[in-house]
Amino acid sequence: MQSVTSTLSFTTLIAEQRAYFQSGVTLPLAFRLAQLRKLKALILEHRAEIELALKTDLNKPQLEAYIGEIRPVLQEIDHALKHLKQWLKPQTVSTDLALFPAQAQRYAEPLGVVLILSPWNYPFALVLTPLIGAIAAGNCVIIKPSEMSEATSALLTCLINENFSSQHIRVIPGAVETSQGLLAQKFDHIFFTGSTRVGKIVMEAAAKQLIPVTLELGGKSPCIVEPDIDIQETAKRIIWGKFLNAGQTCIAPDYLLVHQAIREPLLAALTTCIQEFYGQDPAQSPDYCRLINAQHLERLRQFLADGDILCGGEWDAQSRYLAPTLLINVDPTAPIMQSEIFGPILPIFHYDTLESAIAFINERPKPLALYLFSQNQQQQEKVLTRTSSGGICFNDTLLQFSALNLPFGGIGSSGMGSYHGKASFDTFSHHKSVLKRGLWLEFNLRFPPYLHKLKWIQRLLG
Repeated sequence: MQSVTSTLSFTTLIAEQRAYFQSGVTLPLAFRLAQLRKLKALILEHRAEIELALKTDLNKPQLEAYIGEIRPVLQEIDHALKHLKQWLKPQTVSTDLALFPAQAQRYAEPLGVVLILSPWNYPFALVLTPLIGAIAAGNCVIIKPSEMSEATSALLTCLINENFSSQHIRVIPGAVETSQGLLAQKFDHIFFTGSTRVGKIVMEAAAKQLIPVTLELGGKSPCIVEPDIDIQETAKRIIWGKFLNAGQTCIAPDYLLVHQAIREPLLAALTTCIQEFYGQDPAQSPDYCRLINAQHLERLRQFLADGDILCGGEWDAQSRYLAPTLLINVDPTAPIMQSEIFGPILPIFHYDTLESAIAFINERPKPLALYLFSQNQQQQEKVLTRTSSGGICFNDTLLQFSALNLPFGGIGSSGMGSYHGKASFDTFSHHKSVLKRGLWLEFNLRFPPYLHKLKWIQRLLG
């Protein structure tokens, strides 16, 4: 597929999109709704091709492709179609007596031309979910998909570039040099999903031109397991959340903190659950994904030496396979605990008191997600109030990502800004403050000369 950059420079493309935006074409509600409906129709029409591309890139089973990539995008579109008219209405707010007669409102206006830099782990959903917010808010958009997920990126390039005006939405495929070239341009907002390391590069480039950014990063999301739980159900939900997409999920449980009282039965249940999900040889399972490339496998393979393998540990370079692996007796200072794992290895620690588990978490950077399995509301409240994370989920994993009315985003090194549902619309909008006053009433107390006026102002306004 020929890149757009071979015939049209970044600068020219952005200038054309900015002219298109300034013409006002993207502003009407009808235009925005039409673009969202077109996007939905394309997804439904090409669903089989999308599933095949995800299978090619990550060996995603059809069910995982649907629940993790296709359905969330369709939900986002339907949510925006249903609520966009209401989101666009000016929000009236109260005013102080000193401003009378006046009306104060907040107007949502699009930012302009925005850049979306997307990752490879959910190469369909994490391109289109922010795109939906950008379209709904009335922007023009340039998308740079990950070059690692080749099949999905190529398909998205075709679907979008052949069905939307390049003046409105354009996908620009390419490698690192393409990202660097785009980051040198002047955008009105940059939305990046990826690693903390690359997030710093994006933020540094944006700072040179004072471009606002949304950074959806990651981190080491902990999972605490208290004794008062159903061990089998807990094991099932942890294994599903960890090994979905072969662990290549930014909010997957990165390590377990298990209360000493249930350590042995939970370890047994986790091991059994892996076998129930993926069989005795997960390499033969049709329901288990593969790693994105050989380099990622090699990075993960080195972590296997950081503890004792309870189960798993098998790998195959040719098929990019690494078995679902449970790791015990891990030193908290080991390399596996210094960065996000982003793969199918789960280190397991134990603790004696919830306070010590909380302290363990708080000694580390703030995570994108935090999980607690406990039915005790006091314990839930303690974890909620004494830890800091982008989001928290009690008694399950990953599902907080699916709640459209919950903004999704990180804190600290796990990211800044949020999206999903109306939060996506807000991220790609500027909420302009507007004050309207009448000319029919004026007491002249604020105008010079000020002699004797202060006492009256204090009496009237306090």
